[in-house]
Amino acid sequence: MNTIKTVGLLTVLTLLLVAAGRIFFGPQAVPFALGIALVMNFGTWWFSDRIALGFAGAKPVTEEQAPDLYRIVRRVAQEANLPMPKVYVIDQAAPNAFATGRDPQHAVVAATRGILEIANERELTGVLAHEIGHVRNRDTFVMAVVASVAGAISYMAQIAQWSLWFGGGRRDSRDSGGLGMIGLIAGIILLPLAAMLVQLAVSRSREYGADDQGAELSRDPLALASALRKLEAYNRKVPMKVNPAVSPLFIVQPRLAGGIGGLFSTHPPIERRIARLEQMAGVELPQANVAVGQNARKVD
Repeated sequence: MNTIKTVGLLTVLTLLLVAAGRIFFGPQAVPFALGIALVMNFGTWWFSDRIALGFAGAKPVTEEQAPDLYRIVRRVAQEANLPMPKVYVIDQAAPNAFATGRDPQHAVVAATRGILEIANERELTGVLAHEIGHVRNRDTFVMAVVASVAGAISYMAQIAQWSLWFGGGRRDSRDSGGLGMIGLIAGIILLPLAAMLVQLAVSRSREYGADDQGAELSRDPLALASALRKLEAYNRKVPMKVNPAVSPLFIVQPRLAGGIGGLFSTHPPIERRIARLEQMAGVELPQANVAVGQNARKVD
């Protein structure tokens, strides 16, 4: 069901891109908009991992430098019947992790220094199982495509806005696909908003799917629930210095430096995600058992 929903939302996003081209630049821009979609999808497919890792400040580590991290990633990847991903570490105190890569053969798993310090092995296994679940579901490519197309729509709206300001009343009804000035203004306001809402819907759907995968691969839904609660508590206090463009990739949406969290969350509510995981386990997880820092064993 998640796959069908995602395909439908991607179709809607592509149609929004075509509509943006028609409204902002006229009917003759429709083939150009389709061409942009194809080019961006190919560019995203090829370069998404390098862009995401660069924006996140992630650096590769060897197995000698992070033996426990490699051991857990390898074990979960084998459980998922996937190739061993590349392993990166982000030198930041905020505990978090993400996965990227165009397919399982080019997957990368990145974890912050903070999560290696505060998560015990059960929790870290649950988090990494969630990320490898993204890889198995091919969410890493889907989310990169969604972000690139939504970004293209916003960029086109900005161009149209500048054109409106400097072109003034010279535009006639032949512009904006025959919709006139009112259609142009409405498109500038509504199309980027619609694209953002589609992006949020895709992101939230894929997060729930990765939670399901994490619970299955780790065989321990409560460990992932514990990790999510712990990561959420720390991330409320410790901001991350990363480009906002990669914020949706992390397992818990980071609190960005300067307190900027965005008006809309790309992640489902943590409480709802935890409740789903607890329901999978068939029990209620006692709050005392997942207190931040309690019984946490460091992973070097």
